[in-house]
Formats: sequence, C-alpha cells, structure tokens
Amino acid sequence: MGIIAWILIGLLAGLIAKALMPGKDPGGIIITMLIGIAGGLLGGWLGKVLFGVDSIDGFFEISTWIAAIVGSVILLALYRVITGNRRRSHA
Repeated sequence: MGIIAWILIGLLAGLIAKALMPGKDPGGIIITMLIGIAGGLLGGWLGKVLFGVDSIDGFFEISTWIAAIVGSVILLALYRVITGNRRRSHA
C-alpha cells in the first residue's frame, strides 16, 4: 500500500479508536492520525506475531482495518495513560 493509503487508514482508524474510547484527549487531528498510522503498524505486527497471519493485506481488506483499529485503541489507551499522568503532575 502507498503512503496516501496508510495516511487515510490511519486517520480513519484513529477516529474510530476515539469513537470507541470516548473521553477528553489532549491531542488534535494530527495526533489522532499519527496514533492511527502507528496503530495500524502495531496491529499488523501483533497479528503476525500472535496469530501468524498477515493482517495488512490491502486497503479494502477487513483484516487491515481490524488490525489498524485494534492497534490504534491500544496506542490511544497508552497515550491517555502517559499524558494523563503528565497533566496531573503539573496541576
């Protein structure tokens, strides 16, 4: 897949992850997109390591979207833990 496809999947997976995990996030659309792109890569890697499947097959494959969304949810949760602790320590 090309870089444009990864950016689009990342943006959408990040938005879906935010919808699945409602709450206040300190990041904007750029952070959402970066979390989504990194989440897609993380989800694909986890799918390969844990289940032995190539979960990043193509743009229109459901496994690609599931991997990107799961990875994005994991990274969003980590992001909230890290930034939440940082905000509390300064308050």
